[in-house]
Amino acid sequence: MARAPIILHLLLALCSLSSSSVAVAVAVASASGAADAFVGCLAAAGVPPRLLQTPASPSYDALLRSSVRNLRYVAPGTPWPLAIVAATEPAHAQAAVRCGRRHGVRVRARSGGHDYEGLSYASLDPRESFAVLDLAAFREVRVDAARAEAWAWSGATLGEVYYAVGAASRALAFPAGVCPTVGVGGHLGGGGFGTLMRRYGLAADNVLDAVLVDADGRLLNRTTMGEDLFWAIRGGGGESFGVVLSWKLRLVPVPETVTVFTVRRSRNQSASELITKWQEIAPALPRDLILRVVVQGRHAQFEALFLGRCSRLLEHMRAHFPELGVARADCEEISWIQSTVYFAFYSSSKPPELLLDRIGETGRYVKAKSDYVQEPIPRHAWESTWSWLEKPEAGLLILDPYGGRMASISPSATPFPHRKGNLYNLQYYSFWFENGTAAMEKRMSWVRGLYREMEPYVSKNPRTGYVNYRDLDLGTNELEGNVTSYAKARIWGRSISEVILRGWQL
Repeated sequence: MARAPIILHLLLALCSLSSSSVAVAVAVASASGAADAFVGCLAAAGVPPRLLQTPASPSYDALLRSSVRNLRYVAPGTPWPLAIVAATEPAHAQAAVRCGRRHGVRVRARSGGHDYEGLSYASLDPRESFAVLDLAAFREVRVDAARAEAWAWSGATLGEVYYAVGAASRALAFPAGVCPTVGVGGHLGGGGFGTLMRRYGLAADNVLDAVLVDADGRLLNRTTMGEDLFWAIRGGGGESFGVVLSWKLRLVPVPETVTVFTVRRSRNQSASELITKWQEIAPALPRDLILRVVVQGRHAQFEALFLGRCSRLLEHMRAHFPELGVARADCEEISWIQSTVYFAFYSSSKPPELLLDRIGETGRYVKAKSDYVQEPIPRHAWESTWSWLEKPEAGLLILDPYGGRMASISPSATPFPHRKGNLYNLQYYSFWFENGTAAMEKRMSWVRGLYREMEPYVSKNPRTGYVNYRDLDLGTNELEGNVTSYAKARIWGRSISEVILRGWQL
């Protein structure tokens, strides 16, 4: 089936509605009385009062902050939701959508709270009447090892999914991201890439079915929602298409023993030259091997996962990247589930139970941006980058190589538009713990300044980024009567569509 008209239509619809983690367009309503009407509607629909929190409720603040991952969005003056619905069953989510639509309250669904710009629980517009549908209780993960499948609810974290899969089988895995506290709902909705993407594609490429609440409050699965809507929710950002409550996942085979290594090279140890070479080597490596880079301070850290033994990995490294000088002593042979601990906590000796910690590190301020690199950045540009990385306020760069299976899937298979023509994703990430405007401005300036510096070397017309690395510097939707503007948002929808259409031509 040709997807071009569908892509254009759905992406323009996506951008014309809400830029929150999951949002439902609602009718125009004044803010006064909206909360009472909304809460009254929920109560009439059978949602227990203990699951409804308003600013007057004693547990409101604790529930709101329970999965806040960016302290920039708990600052005084941040517009808060007029209510939080702590749903425990699908009917509660259906009621939230129906009541929100009826009373002009926009509904934002929160899975893990990892939205970089806090849009799953906060707003930038004080005029907006919105509520949070908290999915933290929707965290069940059911694994059927015999069928190599699992059902994961959107409120589960990636760590909880990994733990359940690892407990069921040493020979199965699920290809998703590195951070274990990220919520399943947002991650899959934006595509979701991680250490297995070069072998098995994105997380969204391994979704077999889903249960969704649409804008009419109907509970739909793949059959009843139709293939076009099912297509849209797997990489289109979730967003305005509905609230996905659960996902059926395809589990993938892995050997019982995999190999990892971390090799650090300083600027004085030819780090610039190594990164320059890495750009062409990493996307062309065998699919069973991923080699990512984290650059911080004066060091470049090369991190690898190989689906096999150390001896075979060393053969690949000698053949493709001998300059890195990887030795047997650098390798660790562990299970796949232990590799998820390794990448999350930089240690293979820590227990897998750490993956079940939903809280993680929450007491920090964050700003991030992202780029896609289509041609190798020259060595002199990497040399000049060190002056940014050595500043006291510097953050870090994360380079994730594409290629392999992820790049061989048709760009029309899902809305994820970055499969073709990109060597790697480049993330600019800054975090800090100091409160206050001065500290924030210094860190934000670092991220934005380095981002400007890299402009000549990254994707162009349009300059693209990863939807799950939310960045409001790129633009925001504008409210017109508590509904976002189609005219303003269509600019971004067209830009995204251009990226996808160019991908088809490659």
